[in-house]
Amino acid sequence: MENHSQHNKKSQYKKNSLTLVGAVSMGTGVMIGAGILALTGQIAELAGSLFPLAFLAAAVVTAFSAYSYVKLSNAYPSAGGIAMFLQKAYGKGVMTAAGALLMYFSMVINQSLVAKTFGTYSIQLFDIDPGSWIVLALAVGLLVFAFLLNVSGNRAIGFFSLVMAFIKIGGIVVFALGGLWIANFSFESSASSASAADTSITGFIAAMALAILAYKGFTTITNSGSEIIDPHRNVGRAIIISIVICVVIYFLVALAVAGNLSLQEIITAKDFALAEAARPALGDYGLWFTVVLAIVATASGVIASIFAVSRMLAMLTDMKLVPHRHFGMPGTIQNHTLVYTIVVAIFLTLFFDLSRIASLGAIFYLLMDIAVHWGVYRHLRKKINANAVILIVAIVFDAVVLSVFLMVKASTDMMVIYAALVGVLFVFVGERFFLRQSISHEEMANHDPEK
Repeated sequence: MENHSQHNKKSQYKKNSLTLVGAVSMGTGVMIGAGILALTGQIAELAGSLFPLAFLAAAVVTAFSAYSYVKLSNAYPSAGGIAMFLQKAYGKGVMTAAGALLMYFSMVINQSLVAKTFGTYSIQLFDIDPGSWIVLALAVGLLVFAFLLNVSGNRAIGFFSLVMAFIKIGGIVVFALGGLWIANFSFESSASSASAADTSITGFIAAMALAILAYKGFTTITNSGSEIIDPHRNVGRAIIISIVICVVIYFLVALAVAGNLSLQEIITAKDFALAEAARPALGDYGLWFTVVLAIVATASGVIASIFAVSRMLAMLTDMKLVPHRHFGMPGTIQNHTLVYTIVVAIFLTLFFDLSRIASLGAIFYLLMDIAVHWGVYRHLRKKINANAVILIVAIVFDAVVLSVFLMVKASTDMMVIYAALVGVLFVFVGERFFLRQSISHEEMANHDPEK
């Protein structure tokens, strides 16, 4: 590791700099930006006409998963979030480092997914081909803007996230209710017209994997545990409130899209399904409204995600679980991890399409989620008073969804399987090598006669 003693090695976390409302804004910012905008079409492609129910089914799985994080956050609130949770369960070793890095890459993949969605929706206002370089330029521009805002500090991020959250939540609810009203939609008519003929069990469960990815943004709240006011109570509250808000919004929007587009139309426009649904429902003004709303949602989602994930990587660095080099950059480790995060997100944005980005994110997240639940079940459930049955159910749900998703991808896109396998091996083998080297260096330093 490079010597950077001239830098502030310890990350700086400002206590009481985030309110409960601000934490909820960050959580919903990440979730809504990645979920309903980027994934609706892909979920419909897998689940068929019953795709709105995939969001509800995924919410059930997410609720069981959230149990572990709420219990852990109440007991161990910290800036490290998941990294600290894994350390409490597995100690300072390969499992902790690798599990945290899987979460880190899952979150960076999410940033890339949302940034590309920003570019895809933005060009709907103009006569630009979806494959144009302009989409990538807009996505990279958003990532750079998010970096600059994050460097400016917590107050700017909290205020921006709060304002954007109110705008996009209100706007998306208006879109959903307006779309349902114009389509003369009713729950009775939906139930009678929906058919499972175009839906397979494996396709539906695989769709749940992507829908779970749409909810996973709640985990970003755990990475700000030491900065939220009254964290022992408010971190868990923020998680629960964020999930509830998103369940309602996702289901309403999915119904609105289903009411205004055929299944084939949704699949054809899967990367910008909401914009396409706005055309028959609300006309040109509706299209503008939806695109502007998507821009706001994706921008705030990227900003909130980068805020959380860079702090988790900084905590891993402080814990000496990952290598760190400042490459001549000034400032704290937090600033350095912001740079690393943006660079990785830009790389993914430039070289992966939306479908593969989402698939990789879902695989990495589900693996990490299983590791968290197992760690709590095996090592922490008595300490944090967690219910063993709920933990086991959460593990089973994750394992079933992940297995089916991998099976579906193996038959349709083996490149995703190969990329995920390479990524997991890289993380585990790399961490094992790094930690062995670190231990050797520490032993040599302890036996140094000049020390």
